[in-house]
Amino acid sequence: MDTRYIITSTAAAVIALGMNAGLAPAKADALDDIMERGSMIVAIDPTFAPFEYTDSEGNIIGYDPELLEAIAEDWGVEIDYQVMAFSGVIPGLIAGSFDFTATALNITAERAQKIDFTIPITSTVNAILTTKGNANVTNSNINDLSGNRCAVKQTTQPEQMMQSMNEELSAAGMDEVELLSFDTVEQTIAALVDGRVDCVVDDIVVLHKAMASRPDIEMEIVGEIGTKAVIGWGTNKDDPKLNAALNDALKKLKASGKMGELQEKHFGFRIDNLPEENFIPEG
Repeated sequence: MDTRYIITSTAAAVIALGMNAGLAPAKADALDDIMERGSMIVAIDPTFAPFEYTDSEGNIIGYDPELLEAIAEDWGVEIDYQVMAFSGVIPGLIAGSFDFTATALNITAERAQKIDFTIPITSTVNAILTTKGNANVTNSNINDLSGNRCAVKQTTQPEQMMQSMNEELSAAGMDEVELLSFDTVEQTIAALVDGRVDCVVDDIVVLHKAMASRPDIEMEIVGEIGTKAVIGWGTNKDDPKLNAALNDALKKLKASGKMGELQEKHFGFRIDNLPEENFIPEG
C-alpha cells in the first residue's frame, strides 16, 4: 500500500500544519472527505513498540498500523500518516488537524470528555521495569517506590497514574516518586540504563518489547502496578459517522479472526472478551 508521511513534533505544529494544508476543522462528514480524497489522514506516534514503531528503513509497523492497513484496504483508500510526539496527538485531534488517530490510547474518563474512542482493540496493564539487582526496586508496591526516581512517557496514562499515586504518598506523609518524563519509550529505557532513574513505568507489553530490544542489559519486570485498562483509537467528537465506520470495521476484523491473529503476532497472545459497549470508565 502507498503510504505518505508528514512529520510534526508538537501540538502547535500539528494545528499549524492542519491550517496550512487547508484542512477544515473536523466535522460530521469526515468519512465522506476520506472517501472523496482517497486517503485517511491519521496521526501516529511510532515510538511505542509493539503497538506502533518504525523498522530499520523507517516504515511504520506494529499492531495498530496493521489493523489500520486492513481497514484502508477494505475502504479502498491510502494511509497518510502525520507522525508526531504523543503529547501532540490529542490536541491536534481536537483542533481537527487530521481525521483520527491510530496511536494506542488508554481509554480514560478524562480523555473521553475531550474525544471519542473506538471500541477497544486490546487491553493493558502497567508494570515496573528495573535493572536486575537494583535493591531500590524489588516489587511494584507504590509505597516501596517512595523516594525513588522513575521514568515515564510524557502525557501518557502511566505518567498520570504515577502522579495520582504520588498524591496518595504525599497524603500519607511519604516521599513522592520523582518522575522524569520523556517523549519516547527508548528515552525512558536509556535513562534506566544510564542510571538516571531506578525504574520505568509503562504498558507491560511495551516493557517486554523494550527488554527484548536490549539483550545486552539485564533488566526485569518486578510486577504490575495500577488497574487493567482497555486501549482504542481516537476520533473528534464532531465525527460520529467516522467513529461508527471505524467501529464497524474493527468489529469485522474481530469477527474474521484477523484482530486475534495480529494480537498473537505482535503480543504473543490473544485478548478475548474485549467489550464493544460500556467501555468508558466512570469518573
